[in-house]
Amino acid sequence: MTYRVCFVCTGNICRSPMAEAVFHARVADVGLGDRVEADSAGTGGWHEGEGADPRTVAVLAEHGYALDHTARQFQQSWFSRLDLVVALDAGHLRALRRLAPTERDAAKVRLLRSYDPAAGGDDLDVPDPYYGGRDGFEECLEMVEAASTGLLAAVREQVEGRAA
Repeated sequence: MTYRVCFVCTGNICRSPMAEAVFHARVADVGLGDRVEADSAGTGGWHEGEGADPRTVAVLAEHGYALDHTARQFQQSWFSRLDLVVALDAGHLRALRRLAPTERDAAKVRLLRSYDPAAGGDDLDVPDPYYGGRDGFEECLEMVEAASTGLLAAVREQVEGRAA
């Protein structure tokens, strides 16, 4: 049975596709590519049908990540097929939990940086780099990579638990 993860940010052109690309690479590195699927979406549909922001693509490529992406808006009906919905900031977390049709679905929504033990504190947001310079995209990637280790461990535990 495939474990399905969806990363969600605002417009699905910066943070969530970056998280998707990093997580795809991590899943492939540990040999779970046939058991874990990951994709991404936005809370809004402003960029539907567009590719990822060129700065996202450039930063990912420079760090060895591949990305084939078309932006889309998260749909309430997806909750039934997803195991985990990963929000990139607290605003996304609240919006997704409000959108969830059941409490069980709302419980599937987690903040990405909650998987990074070094993040600590109350601010677990990955800042939106869209209106800033390239440094913001680099910072975003650093946060995504740091959280991906813990996220992969949590997903791996779930996947291996299903096989048992």
